[in-house]
Amino acid sequence: TQILMEFGGRSVQAGGSLRLSCENSGLTWSSYCMAWFRHDPGKERELVAALDTDGSTSYADSVKGRFTISLNNAKNTLYLQMNSLKPEDSAMYYCAARVGYCSASLSLYKDWGQGTQVTVSS
Repeated sequence: TQILMEFGGRSVQAGGSLRLSCENSGLTWSSYCMAWFRHDPGKERELVAALDTDGSTSYADSVKGRFTISLNNAKNTLYLQMNSLKPEDSAMYYCAARVGYCSASLSLYKDWGQGTQVTVSS
């Protein structure tokens, strides 16, 4: 059973905006670190943004000031608002969760979505 499912990826022009959504069907948000990773072929999967159990957020340096992670508890949905998109933001974006505090280590995340593709053209 898929617990996390991402939506919202599509092709967009550089400078544009997208909002990705991650719907949760089985996790208690308050117990989990929720994170967005991205993977571009030929590169390692990287942590883009994370929302910790205490409500604090963290971002990769490459997206600071442009991306915002947020949570709507009522809708059971995690978001990633992406503004001022650049071609280098093109990747498959994944929602992930782990019990406890956030980490950049992929192996610590047990639950993953199937990914949603973001393509930014110049």
